[in-house]
Amino acid sequence: MKVLTGIQPSGDLHIGNYFGSIKQMVDAQKESETFAFIANYHAMSSGNGGEKLAKLTMQTATDFLSLGIDPNKSTFWVQSDVKEVLELYWILSAFTPMGLLERAHSYKDKTAKGISANHSLFSYPVLMAADILLYSPEIVPVGKDQIQHVEIARDIAVKFNNEYGDILTIPDFKVQEEVQTVPGTDGQKMSKSYGNTVNIFGEEKKQLKTIKKIVTENVALEEPKEFANCNVYNMAKLFLEGENLTTLEKRYQQGGEGHGHFKIYLAEVMWEYFREYREKRDYYMAHQDEVREILKQGALKASSIALPMIEKLRTATGIKY
Repeated sequence: MKVLTGIQPSGDLHIGNYFGSIKQMVDAQKESETFAFIANYHAMSSGNGGEKLAKLTMQTATDFLSLGIDPNKSTFWVQSDVKEVLELYWILSAFTPMGLLERAHSYKDKTAKGISANHSLFSYPVLMAADILLYSPEIVPVGKDQIQHVEIARDIAVKFNNEYGDILTIPDFKVQEEVQTVPGTDGQKMSKSYGNTVNIFGEEKKQLKTIKKIVTENVALEEPKEFANCNVYNMAKLFLEGENLTTLEKRYQQGGEGHGHFKIYLAEVMWEYFREYREKRDYYMAHQDEVREILKQGALKASSIALPMIEKLRTATGIKY
């Protein structure tokens, strides 16, 4: 089975990025043909450009590799290194009704948050459809907020195939229900836009300071605490299972500890969980040329699939004459 995912180079990765997307892709490497790319064209729609975008692209590549993306098991590249995606973007635009884009949640959400309205932001779902359809994956792991984009890709692919035959693979999305929405420090979905993220990498003291800001109920120290709706618990359970999780639940129920104790415990658990990844990141930060070579080889692998597909599409649409 072929699986594909992408992530924008938008800065420091947080645990919502990891559990909502990256971990799914790392796990998929064990049994699937996996494709992972850095969506730097998409990042331009939000105003990232120039030196900043180049720096963020390398940072994201370094972080992806540190978190377990294996170039020997996955095809890992930067979106802009395979230009055929832009040609497919234009071809698919001819099969994209305006109403389909006008109903897209992401455009409305981003403009509501103050991002300037522009064509790249509006047509974002078409480029995402090209990202997907160029490589013919069966599965696209996404967070809950990205489901609509895969559905749009499906709709566009169906319209194209109705015109030219079954050329494009109709993808399915996959959401891990238990982690489809990772809570932020305020209880909302974790997002840089909300300023409620807990970053994966960084100083231990700074991470603890962020975790101490997690919003919790005001309950007396000696009183039992409810864990099910506690933001600290819902974040901690991403890292725990079995007896460790049960023990934490009992600590909530028996009382005698405040939410501050649980925040410190969460910080300790998280720091230990990502220990190996931090060590790998230190290595890749010191060997950036190695990261660039991995991306170059990944782009060559991606191109070996993209070129035959685009040739087929050129013939079908009459662009090739």
